[in-house]
Amino acid sequence: MTAEPLPEPPLERPTSSTRVSAVVFDGGRRTRRSERLATEEPLEIRVEEPGREQREVAVTMRTPGHDFELATGFLFTEGLIDGREDVRNVRYCAVDREEQRYNVVSVTLAAPLRQELDRNFYATSSCGVCGKATLDAIEAHCAPIGGALRITPEFVVSLPDRLRTAQRVFDRTGGLHAAGLFPAAGGDAIVREDVGRHNAVDKVVGERMLAGALPLSGSVLMVSGRSSLEIVQKAAMAGVPVICAVSAPSSLAVAAAARFGITLIGFLRGERFNVYTGAERVAA
Repeated sequence: MTAEPLPEPPLERPTSSTRVSAVVFDGGRRTRRSERLATEEPLEIRVEEPGREQREVAVTMRTPGHDFELATGFLFTEGLIDGREDVRNVRYCAVDREEQRYNVVSVTLAAPLRQELDRNFYATSSCGVCGKATLDAIEAHCAPIGGALRITPEFVVSLPDRLRTAQRVFDRTGGLHAAGLFPAAGGDAIVREDVGRHNAVDKVVGERMLAGALPLSGSVLMVSGRSSLEIVQKAAMAGVPVICAVSAPSSLAVAAAARFGITLIGFLRGERFNVYTGAERVAA
């Protein structure tokens, strides 16, 4: 009599943090303990367009969680789709290697991509995809951001603590970036975490896009770390008028913010901050 093979355990989705073992040296003592670190895994983004076979668009290193928001937010902020009306369905994809199933997301579209791809995107966790071609493409579809939004210095200096308070995974791992959308008129913020700043921004934009809540003309984007060109590009696509960061912006970020009519705030620490562009939105 031959024994029946044991069934394979069900595949579990990757989580936002991973438990590892570490050797800790403290005051001459050596101990081993278990710690949690931020999970970093690849996410492959595919699209299915009418009349075409499924194809890969991007691979990004990300922290698992809110993957559908990340995939659709990426397509939107890179200027590849117009908005919620272009998205028919989002799902995890069947792949040859079962262990990668939750690392591949397919977005079914109602219309072809807005621009033909001459290359696949690849983004690391530390740097998004950016460059002259991306900036020119976004500028072609994105008018300078206007509007009458005004914010106070008191509102601005409250944002770092509000963002930090909402970082649940950071509390467990100490190794994640975050992006938050804060309504200037008050109300609940939307905060997402990821090993990449640009991924966190795509997640919050994707959440608002899927909710049909774009453009974000009444919200302020707060990011941990620095402001880079790709952060400004993504904010411009979503119609965000103000970006705040705890660290410095790059020179390209300042130049892009000026072109898109965005108020760019950096070195936001305690009661002090610098406004590099669009200072008229901050009340004296």
